[in-house]
Amino acid sequence: MSAQLESVTEREFTSSRLFDASPQQVFEAWSDPDILARWWGPKGFTNTFQEFDLRPGGDWRFVMHGPDGTDYANHSVFIEVLRPQRIVFDHLSGPKFRVIATFKPQAGRTALGFCMLFESAEDCQQVKRYAAEANEQNFDRLAEELEKMQTRL
Repeated sequence: MSAQLESVTEREFTSSRLFDASPQQVFEAWSDPDILARWWGPKGFTNTFQEFDLRPGGDWRFVMHGPDGTDYANHSVFIEVLRPQRIVFDHLSGPKFRVIATFKPQAGRTALGFCMLFESAEDCQQVKRYAAEANEQNFDRLAEELEKMQTRL
């Protein structure tokens, strides 16, 4: 199922998708750094995590490696962790934005909401040009990882 992208304000947009997994399983894919490193980012990207402290005030530092060999250093700080309903973090390496990820049960599946709130409308417009496709690819990779997790059970 494809992701949906919608603008809520000039400074934010939300992607969402329904996954064939429980909220606990989807939350685990977001909260276990070994699992998260395997699927985070668009198609062809890999990750090296230096720090992943999933608690309010905890840091998430990693390098996202692009398929062209470009490295993208990332630093985020967790604001809220409510297991298995919600993760909120601030992405501090430019452009700055807040991510609000919600995991809602829906008939044995999980509706994942992924809201990005930017400091300015200009930043939002700049990122929105590539984020719709990037979020779609990220959700594809998450769906593949969730399938692998279920076959391991």
